[in-house]
Amino acid sequence: MTLGAATFAILALELALIRWTGAQVRVFAYFSNLVLIAVFLGMGLGVALGRKHPALFKWTFPTLFALAALLAFSDRIGLMNLGFPDPSISLWGGDVSNQGILQFLLAVGIVLGLFWLIAAVFLFAAIPVGWWFEMLPPLRAYAVDLLGSLLGVLAMTAIAALYLPPLAWLAAGVIPLMLINRGWWAGFGAAAIALAGWSQQGALFSPYNRIDIADVGQPELPPQVGLPPEYRLSVNRDFHQYLLNLSDRAVAEATDESARPLAQAAYNLPFQVAAKSAGALVLGAGTGNDVAAALRLGFNHVTCVEIDPVILRLGRDLHPEQPYADPRTRLINNDARAYFEQNTADQYDVVCYGLVDSHAMFSAMSTLRLDNYLYTVEGIRSGWRHVAPGGLLSVSFSVAAGAWMVERLNNVITEATGRAPVIVGHSYNHGVTFLVGENLTLETVKSRMAFPVAVPIGMLDPKPAVRTPTDDWPFLYLRPGVIPYAYLVVIGLLLITAAYGVQRVFGKDLLTARRFDLPLFLMGAAFLLLETRMVTELSLLFGSTWVVNASVFTGVLAMALSANAFVMMRPSADLRPWFAPLALSLLAIWWLGAGALNQLPLLARGILGGTLFALPVFFAGVILSNLLRRASHVSSALGSNILGSVVGGCLEYLSMHAGLRKMTLLALALYLAAYLVIARRKQELPVAVDDSAPNLLPSAATPES
Repeated sequence: MTLGAATFAILALELALIRWTGAQVRVFAYFSNLVLIAVFLGMGLGVALGRKHPALFKWTFPTLFALAALLAFSDRIGLMNLGFPDPSISLWGGDVSNQGILQFLLAVGIVLGLFWLIAAVFLFAAIPVGWWFEMLPPLRAYAVDLLGSLLGVLAMTAIAALYLPPLAWLAAGVIPLMLINRGWWAGFGAAAIALAGWSQQGALFSPYNRIDIADVGQPELPPQVGLPPEYRLSVNRDFHQYLLNLSDRAVAEATDESARPLAQAAYNLPFQVAAKSAGALVLGAGTGNDVAAALRLGFNHVTCVEIDPVILRLGRDLHPEQPYADPRTRLINNDARAYFEQNTADQYDVVCYGLVDSHAMFSAMSTLRLDNYLYTVEGIRSGWRHVAPGGLLSVSFSVAAGAWMVERLNNVITEATGRAPVIVGHSYNHGVTFLVGENLTLETVKSRMAFPVAVPIGMLDPKPAVRTPTDDWPFLYLRPGVIPYAYLVVIGLLLITAAYGVQRVFGKDLLTARRFDLPLFLMGAAFLLLETRMVTELSLLFGSTWVVNASVFTGVLAMALSANAFVMMRPSADLRPWFAPLALSLLAIWWLGAGALNQLPLLARGILGGTLFALPVFFAGVILSNLLRRASHVSSALGSNILGSVVGGCLEYLSMHAGLRKMTLLALALYLAAYLVIARRKQELPVAVDDSAPNLLPSAATPES
């Protein structure tokens, strides 16, 4: 019971800190996989220490309190708006390319310090897991471990579904730990929960974002007497959008200095240029500014697709023009790519991409943001297929990052549609609108526009050449021709300090030939890459929604549980045959991928996609459980596996250069390297089940198979 409660708490606390850290320190909203790597590392070290130092568990609570204090007061101590000091990534409002060496070192030090503080929390929290693995029969303990983790996923899924705030997130992870240790130290845990509640400060929380609502607060958008109030909406501490009254009355009453006429013209643009006005599709509808424009210009029906349910609700409740109350609108809470694939027959006179610039990752397992798959060649092509004959595709985007962003989007749209877009630089929120139609010309656009604009043709000659995003390389926000030196420094320091920490816990001779377990190291690195591919590929199949992410975590744990049960019943004397189906299943993922499966109906896609990605998890789980059963130095095996998972988490960043599909091949190469080592050593596992040999896989997050 204690083991299950501990693993439940660790999983819940992991997901809570991933979300809370991203909401309080803006840079972690873009790099949440750093938190995941810290969890893996700390948990593995704690499991190993738990057998000899069970008293260390009480330090969970003061360490968590220290972390909670930093996060709760992040705005007052300068952590909230910390910029990640790497010019290779474009972050809204986070340009730090002009920072000096001292600011660079400070930012890197803070990121690394938070990383190790999070790792320390999970080191102490995992102490009971290591102790109970020593006390219980290993495979039975592993089953309880996986079951507790699975229940933790389900609990946090329910919390996300109810839109509960950080107070509930942290309570789900901390209260079970407080029940395990009821001493006075546990009071620090209660204080940490209270700090999480205090940090909310009136914000709303969706499954994706912290959402803050405030008055507009801009002198160029002053409040107007007798008209409904307007608001500024921020997500994860970054400005996201305004809820504006851009009705004809509001614009007519605007002062000469007001930005309201420009804002109205920018939102009206695609609907005013369109030749027909029967139906429109707005992607990233947000709170409804684009939708209101379509209704103002007489569209008969408007389909509104928005991934964040809370933002959709705020638009319905607070937007001054009330576009979502109009009977001509249809609201759909879904990922845009999922909508395209699930409604293939729908066509519209205008398909409008709003200013969709996400400020969050769609999963802690990946370096992708929520909107990355929307702005790829395949994503734009999917939107283009929904444009009716004679219709119009419109893509609006903030290009404050520079000319390279204009060039990149121009390349994507041209390749996806086969037509060069007309580019309108209206400058509202640093915005540019790309317009594409079968017979659309620059002259046509100029004749239908209500205000003069500059067409930034001169912006389309940046150097160096700009890479075009695809589903294999969906990194819209990567600056071209810039070396990611901060990434390299952070990852290098992370690996060095992780190796030092693992050696301190498992012994200085861990990395020697005598003790280092190379197969388990390779298995740990490969599996984290495999799990990353599961998240990214399944998001293409079913959408980049929180439900998909929860399903992936649940599926991984269920497959690991099945593999463990299989090994309990039928241990393998020779592991080498298991690598054949593992390799074939990985090759199938690489060869088919979501692109091929998306051509199938939804039910067939779900069955084949789920099976395709479940098989390698099962085969890898069988191999791993057998390896751990017969390890001569169990602590060395565990240390090697933990270090491998950290390396695998860092290797995932290679996808930003090599693309996502090659990560499957890299995982395959790591698994094949493990096979070669096992074959060379001619290691064979005993057929008899020896339940006295400890199985120490710390799978409370996701199994490091």
